[in-house]
Amino acid sequence: MPGWQEDELTQAWPAWLKSCEALRKRSSEIDWRSVCAQANSVSGRDGQAIRKYFEANFQVFEVRNSATGNESGLITGYYEPVMNGSQTRTANYTVPLYGLPTAWKSAKPNPAPTRAELMGSGVLRGSELAWVQDPVAAAFMQIQGSGKIRLEDGRVLRLGYAGTNDQPFKSFAQWLLDRKEITRGEATMQGISAWAKRNPGRVEEMLNANSRFVFFKELPGNVSADLGPNGALGVPLTSERSIAIDLKAMPLGAPVFLSTTKPLSSQALQKLVMAQDTGKAIVGGVRADYYWGSGDSAGELAGRMKQDGKMWLLLPR
Repeated sequence: MPGWQEDELTQAWPAWLKSCEALRKRSSEIDWRSVCAQANSVSGRDGQAIRKYFEANFQVFEVRNSATGNESGLITGYYEPVMNGSQTRTANYTVPLYGLPTAWKSAKPNPAPTRAELMGSGVLRGSELAWVQDPVAAAFMQIQGSGKIRLEDGRVLRLGYAGTNDQPFKSFAQWLLDRKEITRGEATMQGISAWAKRNPGRVEEMLNANSRFVFFKELPGNVSADLGPNGALGVPLTSERSIAIDLKAMPLGAPVFLSTTKPLSSQALQKLVMAQDTGKAIVGGVRADYYWGSGDSAGELAGRMKQDGKMWLLLPR
């Protein structure tokens, strides 16, 4: 595993302990309980002790794509948006973020309406959780599935994924590329936002091209604003140490060694990460979405990340 000896494993250790919290409670054919119990005797400040723990207790498997046998695949990035906003509509904050409509909590319509149909139907009225400024930023928060809203009184409102309208996802970037509105180099979150600023009258048309609509729920107030959102494993994601994977390719919670490069760069990014999340767009063995963290700087990196990479799965011996 290139870069294994150089990785600062003390930074990965808290993420592994979070995985263990969940893995101890899950039934599995893999014996996680034994390796997680042994982790209790390892100092999280001792990088060499952590390295020896993984080397002694885990077997490494190079991941390959089942269809082609190729050991390289696509590594993208995601993040937790942080936006200013309000819990009531104001002159500045006019774009709503919605919870699941009340009527849908007992029975979701089948088929559920598309985004365009939802926005024009009135069914969402009364389900607003917060209001923000930018409709494109709100749409990207739907794609990420969670986010933080900084309220004017200084509080942080945390919103998590609550469900969808079960419609297929369509990429804004692909819609713009198909119409030659942007170039391949501009097919990033930043490029799409720039196009929207140049074409304010067409933003709704672009947003409606993705018929999928994501609903949020307010997370408890006792959740620390410093923690990442909960991933599919049910534990908070750790910046630059959590990834989303295809559950058909590897088990949730497992340690994975990732070898790729930083966005728009040839600089190596080689780290032990934890498979703590999943997503509908993450399909295949050598395929991961790398969690960069919260806020604008993380969003800059996540929005530009489309790198080749390799992955190694660590399983208990």
